[in-house]
Amino acid sequence: TAMPDTAISSSPCRPESSALNKYLVMVIYCLVFILSVVGNGLVVLVVTSSHTSRSVTDVYLLNLAVADLLFALSLPLWAAYRAHEWVFGTVMCKAISVLQETNFYSGILLLACISVDRYLAIVYATRAATEKRHWVKFVCLGIWVFSILLSLPVLLFREAFRSPNNGTVCYERISGEDTAKWRVVLRILPQTFGFVLPLLVMLFCYGVTIHTLLQTKNAQKQRAMKVIFAVVLVFLICWLPYNITLVSDTLMRTRAIAETCERRNRIDTALSVTQVLGFAHSCINPIIYAFIGQKFRNSFLKILAQRGLISKDAVARYGRASYASTSGNTSTTL
Repeated sequence: TAMPDTAISSSPCRPESSALNKYLVMVIYCLVFILSVVGNGLVVLVVTSSHTSRSVTDVYLLNLAVADLLFALSLPLWAAYRAHEWVFGTVMCKAISVLQETNFYSGILLLACISVDRYLAIVYATRAATEKRHWVKFVCLGIWVFSILLSLPVLLFREAFRSPNNGTVCYERISGEDTAKWRVVLRILPQTFGFVLPLLVMLFCYGVTIHTLLQTKNAQKQRAMKVIFAVVLVFLICWLPYNITLVSDTLMRTRAIAETCERRNRIDTALSVTQVLGFAHSCINPIIYAFIGQKFRNSFLKILAQRGLISKDAVARYGRASYASTSGNTSTTL
């Protein structure tokens, strides 16, 4: 999902912005950076420190945490950019843009894989977990490779350059008569394969899975699905508004929708707001695990007890009974 720079418009409209908004966004990005590094770092620690066999879902959620953690490292640079202008050069422009793109695509592809795993485990419950567990590492590797491939347009075309009246920007620089057509292609192709198709897979798998759970009325399986449903729902809440706004921006830039200064300013404002929401997603999953994931809380408390930071009595007092995952005969750490 390419990040259009709202300072660059396809018309000579004067962008509407304020110093207050710029510094507010900068503060939000810094807070998200701290929460994301701490939260996702703890998720990686808990999953990798677990003495029990990791389930397929655990491996996917571990990779999701790594993706969010890597993206969080770029947030201080995005914060500085939003407050002023791009001062870090073309190499860093390309690097953190690819990080952002890879984070988004790997996130939705991993969630799509989790939906397929849940679908197979619940709808076809007789299938043994061992039949697919050895494949999960190769699936994750494929997801990372495919996410990087979807990010190649940003790597090739994004650079730092001077923009009239806006200082130095980090944005796609496409020259020639077919600039608008290229921009549409560079947005639609990744959007189709990296967002729309995985979203359709998720809707199908979770639709059938929910239907099956409601029919069986298995309370244990329903509890085990709470974390997964929450993770997927939050991802859509954070990223769907931005992607819908991005489609509107693309239609306007290709003249499919008539562009006026009022519409351009509204789209640019919407892109700025929804971009902040999308970036904030990188720190939310650990919060979900902490409040909904009972096994995550228990595993975290045990790690604290092993390091002498809390007593074993505290683990017994605050740790609650865990529920087994529906992923075969293994239990999920989260």
